[in-house]
Amino acid sequence: MQARAEVLRVEHGRVWLKLTDRAGGCGRCDEPGGCHSVQISHVFGPPQGEFVLPASIPVSPGDRVLISIPDGAPLNAALVSYGLGTLLLLAGAATGSLLAPEGGGDLYAVAGGAAGLLLAWTLNRVLTRSRNWRSHLRLELAPDGACMSPPQGSQ
Repeated sequence: MQARAEVLRVEHGRVWLKLTDRAGGCGRCDEPGGCHSVQISHVFGPPQGEFVLPASIPVSPGDRVLISIPDGAPLNAALVSYGLGTLLLLAGAATGSLLAPEGGGDLYAVAGGAAGLLLAWTLNRVLTRSRNWRSHLRLELAPDGACMSPPQGSQ
């Protein structure tokens, strides 16, 4: 995944960027007959589009850069964030209902589900502090126009 951005300022080894690419699916969102699906992302206000990254390349205000994230990183992050929570919620509810005395299955299922969610929340907090996990999600900067894909034949 890649997006173009403009450098706003550079200070203390960090670069402030503003996205210049228009976010959205097929690009027909606002056209007649378009789905207008991007509007749901604006429910709580328009996106800021500005953020800070470590200055891994020499840049100056006004420069255009390409931001990329490794293939599969967004999917892996979503699976860990949502998949782990869903799996542990269901496992906790099932375990709670299996351990429940006669007539208390619902209460134990709710308690087990809550325990599963709490465990998922804890594991996600631990993962976000892990350097190894974060290294797979890093954003990389390159001058606009640079090719960010790996060379052919390297695997």
